[in-house]
Amino acid sequence: MKKYYLLFIILVPLTWSSVFSSSDLSVKISNEISFVDVKHKGEVVRIQREQSFENTINPDYAKTSRKCPPFCIQPGTLGNGVETIGELEILDYLVRVAKGDNSILVIDSRTEGWVKKGTIPGSTNIPWTLLKQEAGADPFQIADILEDRFGAISIEGLWDFSNAKTLVLFCNGQWCGQSPSNIKTLLRFGYPAHKLKWYRGGMQNWESLGLTVIK
Repeated sequence: MKKYYLLFIILVPLTWSSVFSSSDLSVKISNEISFVDVKHKGEVVRIQREQSFENTINPDYAKTSRKCPPFCIQPGTLGNGVETIGELEILDYLVRVAKGDNSILVIDSRTEGWVKKGTIPGSTNIPWTLLKQEAGADPFQIADILEDRFGAISIEGLWDFSNAKTLVLFCNGQWCGQSPSNIKTLLRFGYPAHKLKWYRGGMQNWESLGLTVIK
């Protein structure tokens, strides 16, 4: 049975000047990093890889085939200047948030049913359905999210994203369109592409690497 651990993260912008290493762990995150500590809903959570060599992937992410649409393979990049990132990069962002960097928000773009199965520690759930009018989102609710959660400013009907946060978005992985939907919607609103990061591997890759999941 897959084990779930609570962790607390410490990441540093791609330089990893502050990392945790332990000789007790056989399965490390990288050569230099054994685990990282992050904050999830105010609690310290430790992210590390499953240590059992017999551990297998969560059955929810073991399927190789799902009906397409909607579960179609996503491109490697969403274009428009949006950066596609991997596990070490999203860990770095999570560590920076844990250390008090309020200019970053890591977003789980999935709907509630998926999130209940487990998410990446340190992330915040903002389902794609809350930002897209075509999916039933209320325009006033969308405006509240842009202002209160993302730091955008509305000026006479126009959006100023000068001080908006860098958003790091993910969903279920290469076959999931929920985070791409959020990103494309935000681009339509005028959100700067360089402030949008996409963890394409999502929960599928996260689970396959045995990284900590929190419910």
